[in-house]
Amino acid sequence: MKLTVLRLGHRVGRDIRITTHVGLVARALGADEIVLSGQYDKGIINTLTDVAERWGGPFRVHYERNWLSFLKRKKEEGCEVIHLTVYGLPIGDAVRALRRSKRDKVVVVGSERVPSILYGLADWNVAVGSQPHSEVGALAVFLDRFFKGGELSKEFHGWMLKVVPQKRGKRVMKITETASCRGSGK
Repeated sequence: MKLTVLRLGHRVGRDIRITTHVGLVARALGADEIVLSGQYDKGIINTLTDVAERWGGPFRVHYERNWLSFLKRKKEEGCEVIHLTVYGLPIGDAVRALRRSKRDKVVVVGSERVPSILYGLADWNVAVGSQPHSEVGALAVFLDRFFKGGELSKEFHGWMLKVVPQKRGKRVMKITETASCRGSGK
């Protein structure tokens, strides 16, 4: 099962940090790719691609100009569209059903006001609480619930940088001979 995150309505200059954080959370917490829509922003695409190259993957980043056509195409391919919103079914109920389905999934998070057509197009409108909240927080909670915490110990392949867990301090392992070591996990 493949899980894609679709970031709706990115606005250059206004959403750079939040969209970057949506991408970082998507990658770190188990998504296979992020699709950006809205205004084209090569800087964010490069940043997220660079993170995946240095910290490991696989994780794909790309841009779709027309999010609606993209979602319709994904639905035709058999994907389930999951829209994270305040106005949906409670996350606990939805996630249990979504885990049983082996279909590929597209998880949609917005930025500006989400067009009303999405509420009808989505197979699932999923609420992470019933109060206003951040799309970054909603995505993190959803992915953690969906993967039952297993994504937190995910092993990324092809890394050049890797955090070494320790009680105190900060240590990052660096691979200097990428040709012989990348992907080995050592």
